[in-house]
Amino acid sequence: MTTYVTKFPAEADRYRAPSLLEGALRTELTPEGCDLGYWFRAVPEGTLGGDAMGRSADVPVPAHMLEEGPLRQALMQELAFRSMAEEKAARAISFLVAYAPDLAAMDFYTSQLMDEARHAYAFRSHLLELGTPADQLEETMESLAGADRDAVLTPLEEFGLSVLEKDRDYIGGVITLTVLVEGVLAPTAELSERKWRPFDPPAAEIERAAGIDEIRHLSVGSTIVRRHLRRYPEELDRVRELVARGMDVWSRLPVQELTFRRERLYQAGLERHGDIAGDYELWPGRRLVDTTAEERMLAAAEWACTTQESRLADMGLTP
Repeated sequence: MTTYVTKFPAEADRYRAPSLLEGALRTELTPEGCDLGYWFRAVPEGTLGGDAMGRSADVPVPAHMLEEGPLRQALMQELAFRSMAEEKAARAISFLVAYAPDLAAMDFYTSQLMDEARHAYAFRSHLLELGTPADQLEETMESLAGADRDAVLTPLEEFGLSVLEKDRDYIGGVITLTVLVEGVLAPTAELSERKWRPFDPPAAEIERAAGIDEIRHLSVGSTIVRRHLRRYPEELDRVRELVARGMDVWSRLPVQELTFRRERLYQAGLERHGDIAGDYELWPGRRLVDTTAEERMLAAAEWACTTQESRLADMGLTP
């Protein structure tokens, strides 16, 4: 029997890292432990395997994903939206780099900025692999997800910038990113990796690499907030109020409508190409071909609630 030996930390290793959902709930990391040295040692080779997109070069895009239809359309809409979201995250994180109170935090958020920019690059690069002409990429992304960006991402960005740019609130920015953005979107990314694995293995690998990064982002962000509140307990009420305002913003966004529209497209593709999925299980005991759009949405919502509650408790923000 061959024993797999690696020089990379388990949480950053593409073969040994937990799922995004599991890692978001259980992994505990610190900014000092995830410094630039860690990033350069662990991420380019350990997480990405030497590929900027985080995918295997010898795994081609399946022919059915190059044919126009609901399955391809659902993935393209998702990739365009995800790329736009990651781009906005990268730009917002530049404020956390600028306002970081110490070198450990500055180094960590510098690495996270690079991660988010790479995610945006990887998602839009897969649109090229799906047949989008390079000279039409921006126009295509705009047609695929421009309206959803304006309806969902722009209000979130405005809230985040009011905290970071206007108020220059470093810890508020960490909270916004960790709880209201990544803490809510991470379970959706977990679902995405699972549901695309039988249909588009390269897309699932790209999601997997991004998910491994997000485990680190969620864990270190939680550590930073927890330390801050222990050091400045008088900040607790203010931070709780910020979380409540952010959740109110999130609750008024048409996220469910957006997700359901894409899941209905995916469902149409699933019904057309169910033979490809075969007996693949989306989660233990539940075959993908037997799931519905509503069921997948409900699962992602439950995962999001569990992840958010766990992180809030870990930071000391539960009542």
